[in-house]
Amino acid sequence: MTASASSAPVLVAGGGIGGLAAALALVRQGFDVTVLEQSPQIGEIGAGIQLGPNAFAAFDALGVGPAARARAVYTDSMVMHDAVDETLVGRIPTGEAFRARFGNPYAVIHRADVHLSLLEGAQATGRVQFLTSTRVERVEQHDNGVTVVDTQGQRHEGCAVIGADGVKSVVRQQYVGDPARVTGHVVYRAVVDKHDFPADLQWNAASLWAGPNCHLVHYPLRGGEQYNVVVTFHSRDTEEWGVREGSKAEVESYFQGICPKARQLIDLPKQWKRWATADREPIAQWSFGRATLLGDAAHPTTQYMAQGACMAMEDAVTLGEALRMHGNHWAPALTLYERSRVARTARIVLSSREMGRLYHAKGVERLVRNGLWQGRSPERFYDALEWLYGWTVDTCLAR
Repeated sequence: MTASASSAPVLVAGGGIGGLAAALALVRQGFDVTVLEQSPQIGEIGAGIQLGPNAFAAFDALGVGPAARARAVYTDSMVMHDAVDETLVGRIPTGEAFRARFGNPYAVIHRADVHLSLLEGAQATGRVQFLTSTRVERVEQHDNGVTVVDTQGQRHEGCAVIGADGVKSVVRQQYVGDPARVTGHVVYRAVVDKHDFPADLQWNAASLWAGPNCHLVHYPLRGGEQYNVVVTFHSRDTEEWGVREGSKAEVESYFQGICPKARQLIDLPKQWKRWATADREPIAQWSFGRATLLGDAAHPTTQYMAQGACMAMEDAVTLGEALRMHGNHWAPALTLYERSRVARTARIVLSSREMGRLYHAKGVERLVRNGLWQGRSPERFYDALEWLYGWTVDTCLAR
């Protein structure tokens, strides 16, 4: 069934970054879209995120490149210091040579600004309907489409369903049913106004301080008027996957052994949000009939590669391209979409776990970690990042 032959919309479960990106990609292939969002309003929580060149390639493919670019802050470098003794471990310049190599910049941005750029694009199409306070309960499939039943008993008819309903995906639970892997790593995030942020840390860089069983991150947002602050540590308690208000006393208790310059970051926020993190084991199948997964529903990952939002947007672009390649026929398109994404996203999940180990190294392993990157030339860093940042819409489909 092609888009022109179907009057039923594509149903997208979830109105976050992945869901909105999917909606844009689907509209560009001629579909109408209905987004089912469990929250009372379409919006985004969180703080800052980092955007690699692959994210900007996805923005452009989705038609919202100019809006996203206007809201981003373009960094001069990515920098990593040892949080124990302030040693510079590595610096990756992200200026002109970086852009020339990858065709796009590196930037930092507030998560809400990414979401807003995608939302504006979706609303401007006139072909995306938003149903809020609508939580998916189950999916029913039939010969030419799907029915999504929500928790209020309402039935929503569509030609297919995209499960972009996040790390606790109902769609994934129905079709895969696998358990989450709770990491025991806790992330605290906050945004601090520039006038409250230490002058000696106001760098135009995505900056990371690596400590034993912990690390800290900071970078500018919104034209440098705010700074994102993120701290991560290995919890001493048994954690359950979720988000809640944080405690400054808890944060302070985990950062006693780091240098004063880095430690001042934890004294800044007036309010913290606390995430107990989890991922899932990579899976080889996430499409089932006319249902498929996208973003965190398909491949939830820890934050250490800074690629969660980037991967969701790549997924959306690739889904759209797979539909284009197969004339909007769902069965072969979903097969191609999945085949194009499984290995790449699994590499992100597994690499993120390993990167977390490196960031949190202690003892002799910390010394080995520092020696891995010290003195490395920008070109060697760029070569190592080619697989990640070299992604484009022209090369997104598996051959």
